[in-house]
Amino acid sequence: MTDVRKLGTDSAHDPQLLIKQLIHTPVVNAPDQEIVYRDLHRYSYRELYGRICRLANVLVSLGVKAGDTVAVMDWDSNRYLECFFAVPMIGAVLHTINVRLSPEQILYTIDHAEDDVLLVNGEFLPILEQIRGRIDTVRQYILLNDEPTVPETHLDFTGEYEALLAAADATFDFPDFDENSRATTFYTTGTTGMPKGVFFSHRQLVLHTLGVIATLGTSVSQGRFHREDVYMPITPMFHVHAWGLPYVATTMGVKQVYPGRYMPDHLLELIAREKVTFSHCVPTILHMLLKSPYSAKVDLSQWKVIIGGASMSKALCLDALKRGIDLFTGYGMSETCPILTFSQLLPEMIADGPEAQAEIRCKTGMPLALVDLRIVDAEMNDVPRDGKSSGEIVVRTPWLTQGYLKDHRTSEKLWEGGWLHTCDVANIDAKGYVKITDRTKDVIKIGGEWVSSLELEDILAHHPAVSEVAVIGLPDERWGERPLALVVVKPDIKEKVTEKTLQHHVHEYADKGMISKQVVLLKVRFVEMIDKTSVGKVSKVTLREKYLPKQA
Repeated sequence: MTDVRKLGTDSAHDPQLLIKQLIHTPVVNAPDQEIVYRDLHRYSYRELYGRICRLANVLVSLGVKAGDTVAVMDWDSNRYLECFFAVPMIGAVLHTINVRLSPEQILYTIDHAEDDVLLVNGEFLPILEQIRGRIDTVRQYILLNDEPTVPETHLDFTGEYEALLAAADATFDFPDFDENSRATTFYTTGTTGMPKGVFFSHRQLVLHTLGVIATLGTSVSQGRFHREDVYMPITPMFHVHAWGLPYVATTMGVKQVYPGRYMPDHLLELIAREKVTFSHCVPTILHMLLKSPYSAKVDLSQWKVIIGGASMSKALCLDALKRGIDLFTGYGMSETCPILTFSQLLPEMIADGPEAQAEIRCKTGMPLALVDLRIVDAEMNDVPRDGKSSGEIVVRTPWLTQGYLKDHRTSEKLWEGGWLHTCDVANIDAKGYVKITDRTKDVIKIGGEWVSSLELEDILAHHPAVSEVAVIGLPDERWGERPLALVVVKPDIKEKVTEKTLQHHVHEYADKGMISKQVVLLKVRFVEMIDKTSVGKVSKVTLREKYLPKQA
């Protein structure tokens, strides 16, 4: 067999797809473009690159080397953007910690990822204080602080972020290495048990960035992301790299605005002041923004928004369209880097009325460039493209995680048969639009965050009054879903148990950090029996049909 490499010139450069390549062009072509963090920082791409170099020098001086893991706990900030680049560019792995997890879950992810250095916003110090004596791997802590004073803590900090950067050199010679090196790790709570580590390589992140640019940038008008846009994420940067859009925005050299903590009026004020034109968020956030009285004072007619993380209701879409917002769905999952599809309109649909447009915008969408997406039956046969026949979404694309960190068994299940199994049930129509109709996982998505129904069932089952329990997701206009517990109470104490009794029981577990605090949205319904299948298993399908409101 001919060695293909010998066909090239011996002295020719053989480039690897590395994250550092994403920032080369904007630094050269848009050096004066702005990066904005709240009302605290405003600087150029030229300065951004200098700060990335300074951070790299700081980390190397602390002993961080290729393969080590650097973790971050922060709100959406310019610091986070700098970490998105500096950490993987020195060959280390960036662990974006989900600050919405319980303290016990955060402890697990820190130890499981084997974090060496942890950068933490002062607002999250109370979380670390709860688990401080049990963190085994972290050698050094760096404080991220927006306040004039240093918060009280028992943690021993190496230094404060801005002070460390100010003292560091603004140049760094970033090395070349294998493009398949791990660049990022984060943890998904989409299944039972402790969170699972998902990881991505430099090659995968670069190709995902280019795939998103190719799809968003080539649209004629609707759902288009271009160089004149102003970008602001409203999806946490710890969540699948904020859907990868900060890498996309930086590569394109657009103005970027980072809002810090999400507060509706603050977000709206930034949209107005900085003239934000492109964002992405879960339905819960958009619902809160549109319901805020302050939104009436803000012109949103130039705003384009990708909705993901949970299904978008037609009512929410129509409300947004009335305000002139170009709203459309994006779909993916933690394991897919994440974007697989966008529900952009075809050119002939642009003139359609709001109702017809909403029907398309709320669908799951069409696959991006380089995404091989199939909807298959149990035998892996493709279902008809008739908009009715359902099957599971399975995918192949260059940016899918190759497995779960230190979990070979579950990784093999994810990739059974050589296709990544999403566990999402969908149909596809003749034009190629996918529409998810159900999910096979027993999980509930509250405000874009997964909560395991099985874990919640286990907690409720520990209450002495509970005989049987099953938890399903109840559709909710604001939160996307909220947990509904169907409870069979023991006959002898039936009169002594109320909904508040069981809610208080669950809240105690949340207060101890044993389950996400999102469970405070729990609703309880007392029933005579829990429907089961012929083999005695709880039938969630039957329970949903029986207790959930019928869709119009």
